[in-house]
Amino acid sequence: MVRLGCSGWVYSDWRGVLYPQGVPQRAWLRRYAEEFNTVEVNNTFYRLPSRDAVSAWVEQIPGKFLFSVKVSRYLTHVKRLREPAPGLERFLERIEPLGRSGKLASLLWQLPANFHRDDERLAQALAVASERAPGRHAFEFRHPSWFSPQVMELLRERGAALVIGDTPERPFQPHELTADWTYVRFHRGSRGRGGNYSRRELEEWARRIRRWAARGDVFAYFNNDWKGYAVRDARALARLLERGGRD
Repeated sequence: MVRLGCSGWVYSDWRGVLYPQGVPQRAWLRRYAEEFNTVEVNNTFYRLPSRDAVSAWVEQIPGKFLFSVKVSRYLTHVKRLREPAPGLERFLERIEPLGRSGKLASLLWQLPANFHRDDERLAQALAVASERAPGRHAFEFRHPSWFSPQVMELLRERGAALVIGDTPERPFQPHELTADWTYVRFHRGSRGRGGNYSRRELEEWARRIRRWAARGDVFAYFNNDWKGYAVRDARALARLLERGGRD
């Protein structure tokens, strides 16, 4: 299974690209779900959502649509994985309607670029996550010290996915699979204009994703939201995947 979408859906410059002029913002999620089968929720990183807001997401989107949800920055950037249980419990309480509905795909843990490798903290976070929130967890490391065999083994022991993050700012991030599923984040293209992805880049990614999908589920999200690039790139990649990697 390949789930392909964007990081968020509330962007004013997507008007005319994904959202017709005149469509109110409250209808944007429903319109988004007409085209994509998953979304990565980014605003949960900045503030805890209300349960009513999360329930509204569930009610708007029937069927098999899935949400990947970014964990609060309190856990990853303020506490830096120290004593994660209380903060994770508060977070899970807020997003409980997603879990109950079966629409929660995974939790995304994005660590800051200045957070160096700490195996003990990671192991504790993985243990708490497995106990309190059974399911899929993906970890995005942004400092090169994390990309070691020992850290990869910690992820494998818990079935957590290493986020395959794509951006020219972090060329050291590997394409390594640590679980029976994969999580990809497209931050910025290297060969497009202004941060979008070139056709050749998308062809290369289509080939990779098809290989990974033969081993397990793939969740992939475009985060280059400005100027509607994420929507256009996700559409183009979806076409390539549908046609065997060739558009």
